Amino acid sequence: MSPEELNSISDMRFYVLGLGPIGCLLAHNLRSVLPRTHPVTLIQKTAKQAWTPQNAAAKITVENQGVRQSTDGFDVEVFDKHSGSGGGVRFNPKLSREESAGFTPSDGDLRTEPIEALFITTKAHSTAPALSHLAPRLTSRSTVVLLQNGMGLYEDLVQRIFRNPESRPHFILASNTHGAWLKSAFHVVHAGIGDITFGIVPDSRKRDFESSMADESKPLYERSLVLDDITSPDDLSFDQYRSLRHTVAVLRSLDALGCKWSPIAEVQLAMRRKLVVNAIVNPLTAVLGCRNGGLFKDESSQNMMRSVCEEAAAAFSAQIESDTQSWLDSLAPGVDKSQVPVGRVPKELGADALEREVLRVTHVTRGNMSSMLSDVRKNNPTEIDFLNGYLVRLGEQYNIPMPVNRALVQLVKMRCSVPIDQTF
Repeated sequence: MSPEELNSISDMRFYVLGLGPIGCLLAHNLRSVLPRTHPVTLIQKTAKQAWTPQNAAAKITVENQGVRQSTDGFDVEVFDKHSGSGGGVRFNPKLSREESAGFTPSDGDLRTEPIEALFITTKAHSTAPALSHLAPRLTSRSTVVLLQNGMGLYEDLVQRIFRNPESRPHFILASNTHGAWLKSAFHVVHAGIGDITFGIVPDSRKRDFESSMADESKPLYERSLVLDDITSPDDLSFDQYRSLRHTVAVLRSLDALGCKWSPIAEVQLAMRRKLVVNAIVNPLTAVLGCRNGGLFKDESSQNMMRSVCEEAAAAFSAQIESDTQSWLDSLAPGVDKSQVPVGRVPKELGADALEREVLRVTHVTRGNMSSMLSDVRKNNPTEIDFLNGYLVRLGEQYNIPMPVNRALVQLVKMRCSVPIDQTF
């Protein structure tokens, strides 16, 4: 990120909601690249959750191959249950745990100013409730970055919270392949180095954030996305898109996380591939109670994997063909549609390619415990409705049968309803 870009965002506050392993990893890297004059605020749901020695020191530790790095200088903000305006209370480490839990803030203690940039790494099923609380502080000039497993979350948020496109924040969708787990609160082990691919959801005001990719004066291999396609200081609408430009610039500066800004179609491709991997590995390990490497050593689990891949590939194909037809129908009457280049379904979304990707990821993560198995063991809600549940809903939309995905949804919900330590 250029010094000029850094100077222009000096008054922006970046919020991180969801302080699990990926949230802590992201917050650590944000704090590492941004000067201390740029505030980074961690959001906690309750004062009880916020009160830890690490929070009192406002420090996050990231460990990779035994080497530890720590960052401090974070603000901590706690959801205020008394506020109807999305307010947050700045955490005061001088209060005891008991005093924090019983603290009733005055109006002066509350932060209710608009949030310009919000990074969300909560579980998919927890995102809508959290955003419902913060919605009064999110405007059409805000930018929200979604970093979750599964698909369908953005559509769910639009349906439930941000129905009006005129007041809807800018959204960035991201696909993450880093592996991480929490050794303790705010101490994350970065176990698997991956990358983060992100893209901007198309603008309701019809601004083209990817116009440089259509620059026919350059060969395809020289085209790239540029920040000025979002906005520039001489743009009359600069204030409307300012936070989006600066959030993209900050994400691109996170070299340690391998962040890459890509066209939204490429991000959706990456998200679909990851979705299928998670829709196989997560429910099977959760039901069987094994690590990732315990899968696909028998014909039955291989058949299950093949069936999920075939169902997903059929649904993706139907969705892409429908979207393509809708786009063709929207073209002006004078356009010769036979001359319009129409992309085919990417080969990466074919059943064979998806199966190879599942096997590759499972091998690389063979020693890992899936997040869904961890949730089941902790009696926490799972993300099944945004994994296989999303595929089931997609199949219903395009009349594609989804018997295996539907069965896996039911099996995981059955597994969650039975105490994990039940004995006879």
